[in-house]
Amino acid sequence: MPSVRVIVQSIAVVLASVGAARPARAEPCVTATAACTEWVKLGAGPERSLVYRTQALDAPSPAVTRALIVVHGAGRNADGYFRTAVAAAFLAGALNDTLVISPRFASNDGTCTDVLASDEISWTCSGNSWRTGGVAKPNETLTSFDLVDEILRRIARKDLFPGLRAIVVSGHSAGGQYVSRYAMANRVHGTLGVPITYVVSNPSSYAYLDADRPAPAGGAAGAVEQRPYAEGRNCTTYDHWPYGLQQRGGYAARLGDDQLKKQIVDRPVTYLLGELDTLPLANFDASCPAMAQGPNRLARGQAYAAAIVAKHGARHTVTIVPACGHNARCMFTTDRALPILFPKP
Repeated sequence: MPSVRVIVQSIAVVLASVGAARPARAEPCVTATAACTEWVKLGAGPERSLVYRTQALDAPSPAVTRALIVVHGAGRNADGYFRTAVAAAFLAGALNDTLVISPRFASNDGTCTDVLASDEISWTCSGNSWRTGGVAKPNETLTSFDLVDEILRRIARKDLFPGLRAIVVSGHSAGGQYVSRYAMANRVHGTLGVPITYVVSNPSSYAYLDADRPAPAGGAAGAVEQRPYAEGRNCTTYDHWPYGLQQRGGYAARLGDDQLKKQIVDRPVTYLLGELDTLPLANFDASCPAMAQGPNRLARGQAYAAAIVAKHGARHTVTIVPACGHNARCMFTTDRALPILFPKP
């Protein structure tokens, strides 16, 4: 009969062999440096776009159970947003099982002057721009929404991320504009086998589903209601894309009005709004069609969410983050935001 010592040694050998056979978990890449970047090719190429990520997008990562995509603001500083998202994942205790991705929408079209690498795609910076699904320059067959489509299709692959159970697509400021319209227009939602939720944080404007806009209501101070826009004759573009559904361009033009309305109503969206985001700072959109939606970002978000829920039957939710203004780090690393950005799979 073998001794206890022999039995223990045998168990140790077996456990060691099992551990050796099991693939090692890749440690997350958490620095906003070239080591944590990867190129994503669009279509047949050669056009490509840069992303920061905590795990390689082309290698199996069985430990990943959720993914968080964070879209940057008007400064196109994907590195800074990657740092913020990594910090949020750390605070949520989710760094080891979350794939964090921050895509870069670089632009060198005369308005913006980013330095581009070889074959790096240049997105339109002004007008119907990258933040609203606009086309690339010079390849107008590609739009900025196609990039996140490609990222989502890649991370939903079971051979790469077999444990993935939840995806959150989020953005702040101009990135919030991107995500609010992407939630409405994308055609990959519901096709990937993984549920997607959307977090829209502090954008300057929204795409309204009808011609009504918020106006002061009687009763409580600050109350608003949706009415036909009184200044429509003087602000003729107030209902044009990206502020409304008329005269759409880019990705959103691929679908009809009814389909866009159905998609945004049916999809899970949270509006993450800063309690103090009430000042016209940080590329605040003060144009006539934007001002038709409210005096500041907080008011615009509350009015839009109320309208899409009350008038169109959406089940969208609003979360107000106390003591935060127009600051992505403040918004995404608070206790209010963490359960939304890192849902339990």
